[in-house]
Amino acid sequence: MSLPPTEDVPDQPGPGWPGIPRDGVELALVTRSGFVESRHHGHAVVTAPDGHVVTALGQADATMDPRSSLKPLQAAGCLLVGADLHGPALAIGAGSHRGHPDHLDLVAEVLAASGLDEDDLQCPPALPSEPWASEDLLRAGGGPRRLAMNCSGKHAAMLTACRAGDLDRATHLEPDHPLQQRIRGVVEQVTGVTAGTVGIDGCGAPLFATSLVGLARAIGRVGAAGAGEPGPTAGLHEEVVDALGRVARAMRAHPWAVAGIGADDTMVMEQLDGVVAKGGAEGVLALGTADGFGVAVKIADGSSRATVPVGLALLTAAGIDATDLADALAPRTLGGGLPVGRVHAAPGVTA
Repeated sequence: MSLPPTEDVPDQPGPGWPGIPRDGVELALVTRSGFVESRHHGHAVVTAPDGHVVTALGQADATMDPRSSLKPLQAAGCLLVGADLHGPALAIGAGSHRGHPDHLDLVAEVLAASGLDEDDLQCPPALPSEPWASEDLLRAGGGPRRLAMNCSGKHAAMLTACRAGDLDRATHLEPDHPLQQRIRGVVEQVTGVTAGTVGIDGCGAPLFATSLVGLARAIGRVGAAGAGEPGPTAGLHEEVVDALGRVARAMRAHPWAVAGIGADDTMVMEQLDGVVAKGGAEGVLALGTADGFGVAVKIADGSSRATVPVGLALLTAAGIDATDLADALAPRTLGGGLPVGRVHAAPGVTA
């Protein structure tokens, strides 16, 4: 089912609309001076290398929009169509960059390698999401541009695939375009879930809904493929496993291109050996290990500040000690400019 364009959407959701269920569990607490100030509810799941559910908090089979957590699978689809991407160019194709000058230069290089430029991008213009990069751009007299949009790496990868596969570029963001159909096939095969709902992501690309357990299973397979572990990827087409492995190795080798220096996804991959990390808008996070465990988190209210503390607590429970990193990355609450609290994984997550 495809969702209607924005101008055709009613002001209020109608009965029977698909979407994230409201009956999640408490996943995170926000403290201030010894007082619990806020609570985040949602859904989270851990899958084993064979795909079965190890831990389910809330509804593991909840249908959800994976948002940018889907990018490693989209990048794999681009490779299967023929995109000749390697190293940082492939990593940024699976990433959500913060608009550092190095990111913009890299995306421009990806486009130029296929005889394309910024004007060929169909993502919306934006300022860099990194505040200092945005300030520098404005100070230099610039403004929003397509290259600075955090999904421009993915869009460059899609255009590269179209050029390699001799596919129409003007319509490449249509859900029925051959590239998007190939990506959909990868998503459905790797998650094990039929994409019943197709929406439009913030960057304008098709967004294939899946389930939380499907996302966890998929990112676990990405992690395992990158490490050459055959068990978790058994049953997948050999060419798909190869593409997933190429994406995972690029992300691990060049984490700065996936997000940016100091960004959560980058820090997780720099500090935790063999882990693949990809966050998404509206409170989504996917973590995959080299041996095929998968973690997927969806915060029901869409807040991203709780995803990393929850995801790393679940990763620790799956056997990778991320306790110190979770403490370092947990957002702090400030009082008078000094830390007086933080975001914690709820007791039910760490038990």
